[in-house]
Amino acid sequence: METDIRFYRRRACEEMSAASRAVTPQARERRLQLVNVYLDRLKALNAPSPFEDEHNPGSAFAWTHIQRQSELA
Repeated sequence: METDIRFYRRRACEEMSAASRAVTPQARERRLQLVNVYLDRLKALNAPSPFEDEHNPGSAFAWTHIQRQSELA
């Protein structure tokens, strides 16, 4: 079973990808709202954001680096 942190991280990344593919501004805005919901839930669990790391703040690809670190621990 997937942990809450992993689920929220995955959903935030999926919604960010969907926002980048959105056809209308309203669809993009709704997707970005969902990203914020998942990021807030990660913050409540004291988990790092999948879109930031010490080397590349704001990167949507940082989550793979963070995920690998958590699997090695």
